[in-house]
Amino acid sequence: MACVLEAPLRMSVLSEVTASSRHYVDRLFDLDPQKVLQGVMLLYLLQQETSSTELRTECAVVLGSLAMGTENNVKSLLDCHIIPALLQGLLSPDLKFIEACLRCLRTIFISPVTPEDLLYADATVISHLMALLSRSRYTQEYICQIFSHCCKLQHWHSCGFKSLPQPLLCANGPDHQTILFNHGAVQNIAHLLVSTSYKVRMQALKCFSVLAFENPQVSMTLVNVLVDGELLPQIFVKMLQRDKPIEMQLTSAKCLTSMCRAGAIRTDDSCIVLKTLPCLVRMCSKERLLEERVEGAETLAYLIETDVELQRIASITDHLIVMLADYFKYPSSVSAITDIKRLDHDLKHAHELRQAAFKLYASLGANDEDIRKKIIETENMMDRIVNGLSESSIKVRLAAVRCLHSLSRSVQQLRTSFQDHAVWKPLMKVLQNAPNEILVVASSTLCNLLLEFSPSKEPILESGAIELLCSLTQSENLALRVNGIWALMNMAFQAEQKIKSDILRGLSTEQLFQLLSDSDVNVLMKTLGLLRNLLSTRPHIDHIMSTHGKQIMQAVTLILEGEHNIEVKEQTLCILANIADGTTAKELIMTNDDILQKIKYYMSHSNAKLQLAAMFCISNLIWNEEEGSQERQDKLRDMGIVDILHKLSQSSDPNLCDKAKTALQQYLA
Repeated sequence: MACVLEAPLRMSVLSEVTASSRHYVDRLFDLDPQKVLQGVMLLYLLQQETSSTELRTECAVVLGSLAMGTENNVKSLLDCHIIPALLQGLLSPDLKFIEACLRCLRTIFISPVTPEDLLYADATVISHLMALLSRSRYTQEYICQIFSHCCKLQHWHSCGFKSLPQPLLCANGPDHQTILFNHGAVQNIAHLLVSTSYKVRMQALKCFSVLAFENPQVSMTLVNVLVDGELLPQIFVKMLQRDKPIEMQLTSAKCLTSMCRAGAIRTDDSCIVLKTLPCLVRMCSKERLLEERVEGAETLAYLIETDVELQRIASITDHLIVMLADYFKYPSSVSAITDIKRLDHDLKHAHELRQAAFKLYASLGANDEDIRKKIIETENMMDRIVNGLSESSIKVRLAAVRCLHSLSRSVQQLRTSFQDHAVWKPLMKVLQNAPNEILVVASSTLCNLLLEFSPSKEPILESGAIELLCSLTQSENLALRVNGIWALMNMAFQAEQKIKSDILRGLSTEQLFQLLSDSDVNVLMKTLGLLRNLLSTRPHIDHIMSTHGKQIMQAVTLILEGEHNIEVKEQTLCILANIADGTTAKELIMTNDDILQKIKYYMSHSNAKLQLAAMFCISNLIWNEEEGSQERQDKLRDMGIVDILHKLSQSSDPNLCDKAKTALQQYLA
C-alpha cells in the first residue's frame, strides 16, 4: 500500500513530534504495506486525548494525505475505523483540529469505496455537523461537501434518468435526503449561497442540487426560502448567468431542474424557459469541455423528459439536434491527435458523450412526430443507435435502447427508417441476454415493433419472439411481465391462426391462469386484451374454444366473481361477447347456466359500460340468421332476458336504448 502524499506536511509541527513518534510517521513513506499499516495504526493511536492538540491536528493532516492516495489506502483507513475516530475529534474545542478532522473526513467520503451510510450510523453526528457550520468558512466548505457526497439516492445517475420507481431507503430508516432535511439542512445551508467565499457558495449549491433531486418536499421548501431578501430560485438564476464559472452555471441549472421536475416550479415559468433551458443547451456546445457537455445534456434530458412544450423549445434552440451529432465523433481520428493525454481523455469520455446524446435524443423525441423525424434525419442516426445497442458499456446500451424506444412511438418511422435499418435484429439480440434495466426498455420497444402496421412484425415472429416473450411473462420483475404480455397482445392482433395457436402453446394454460390471477391490474388487463385478440374472427374463436374452451370459461367465471374494477369486468364481458360470436363456441355459454346468470346480472348493473358489454353477449347469442337461434332465444326468454331488454329500451342512455331495441327486433323477426 504505497502512499501518495499530495498534501505537503507542515514540518514546523512535525519537528515537534517526539523521536519515537517520528519513527512511526516515517513508516508512512515505506513501501512495505505492513509497515505503512503500523504507521496508520499509530496515527490512529495518536488521536488519544493525552496527545497535544498540535500533534493530533498533524495526525489528521497526515491521515488526509494518506486518504488522497489509492483506494486501497482509504480501505485500510476504513478498516482501522478512522471515521468514528475523526467524528470523535469533532467534539474538541480546538477549531484548527476540527477543521483538520473535517478535511480528512471530506477526503474519505469523496472516495467511491466509502459507504455513505457511515455518516448516519450515529444519530447525533448530523446535528453536530449542522452546529459546526457556523464556526468558519472551512467548516462550511467541508461539511457541505461531505453532505453532498453522502446524500445518495440508489438511482442517482449523475443527473440521470430514474431506473427505479422510488428512492430506496437506507438500512437505518429514512433516506439520506430526509435525514438532512429534518435536521434543518435547508435553513442552515441557504445563507451560505451568499458567502464571500466562492468555494463555500459552490459547495452549498452542490448540496442543494443533491438534496432537491427527485424530492418534492425539499423542492417545495426551497421555493419559499429567502436569503438577504431574495428568494432562492432568483439566487439560482443569478448563478447561471453567462459571466459565472461554468460549474456554478451547471449546478444552478441542476437545482432549478430538480425543483421543476418535482413540481415546485412550473415548466412554463420564465426561469425555466428563458434561463435554465438555454443555459443547459449552451453546455452542449463544442466550446465546452467534454465533461461539461455530458452533464449539460444529461440534465437537459431530465428537465424536458416529461414536458412536450419544453421538448419543442429545446429542439429549436441553437440547432441542438445537429449539435448533439457531434457527441458521436470522439475520440477524433488518431492521426489528428498527437497528444497521447488528449486521446486518453477523449476515449474516457467518448462513451459518456454517446450515452448523454442518446438520453437527450430520447427526451426530445418522446412526444413530437416532427422532432422524431429531425432526429432520424440527423447524419447516420439509425446506424449510431444500432451500433449503440451492441456497445460494451451497459450505460450506453441502455441509453441507445431508450432512444430507440422513444423513436419507435412514431408510426411513420416504424414503417420506414426502422425497416430500412432492420432495427429489430440488434434489438432481439439485446433481449437475449441483458440486465433487467435494459430488458424493460427493450421489451417496451418490441411492443411497438409488433403493432399491426409495423413491417418488422413478420421477421420478429420468425426469429423466435414468441418463446422469448412467453418467458418474460414469468419474470419476477413486474415491468417485464407487463411488457411480455403486452407484446403478445400486439402480436395476436389480427394474426393468423397458427400464430395464435403458437402463443397459447407457448404460454400454457397454467401460465395463463397465473397471469389472470396476477395482483397487478396492468398484467391482468393486458392478459385479458391478449385473450380478446386471440378470440377474434369466427374460425379462430371456434378453433381456440374447441381446444382451450373449458379453461377459458373457468378463467372468465373466476374474474366475473372476483373483486375487480369496472374496466377488468368490462374487458371480460367483451371476451364473452367474442365467444358468443363463434359458431360452435357459443354453445359453451348456452350450456353454462352460471355464466348466463352472470350476463343477466350485468345487464341490470348500475354501470352502463358493463350493461352494454353484457348486451353484446346477448345480441350475439340471439342473432336470427344463425343456426339454433330459436332455441337460444327461447331459453333466454325463460330466464327473463326479454323483460330486461324491454326495460333497457326505455333507458335514458342512448347506447343502451339502441342496443336493447336492436336485440328485441331479433325476437320479432
